[in-house]
Amino acid sequence: MSHPSLSAASAPSASAAAPTPTQAELLDFVRRAAADAELIASLPLAPEGRTWVRLAGPGGSEAWLIGWPPGTGTGWHDHADSVGAFITAAGELKENALAARLPTDGWKTLELSDGVDRERRLTVGRGSAFGRHHVHEVLNESTDRHAVSVHAYYPPLPQIRRYSRSGQTLRLEQVERPQDWQ
Repeated sequence: MSHPSLSAASAPSASAAAPTPTQAELLDFVRRAAADAELIASLPLAPEGRTWVRLAGPGGSEAWLIGWPPGTGTGWHDHADSVGAFITAAGELKENALAARLPTDGWKTLELSDGVDRERRLTVGRGSAFGRHHVHEVLNESTDRHAVSVHAYYPPLPQIRRYSRSGQTLRLEQVERPQDWQ
């Protein structure tokens, strides 16, 4: 069976400008993709490193199917000016997030206030949509089971900012651009 809306990404047509997808539309897309058992089963899973396949998201969004071996995670990061959504399609993921709006530029180190930490367990079918500058980390804490998730972002990721965290101190460590991960 072919998955036209879930196939490998291709360049958008210049003649057909799609409307900008909303967070709700991105969440709907990742839900539908995560429910596609054939698509989820098609992702090659590696024993150590994360694997991923790019998908054609709605309205020119960037979308990914990601495999998470046991014990892997993203580290703290944000998606800059992109809004997004993600959902667990297999296994279980944990999301640690900051419930605080951070300054977008001009800082290297921040002291976080008490009470900004949020933790969520994301079993199959659970996920969320998020706004710009959402700082989080995603982890597969299982010791013996892969997890799979579906992610979508709009606009396509202009950059990812990576952070380190020690207690309440968050430090900007690196800014990655699309050429660093594609």
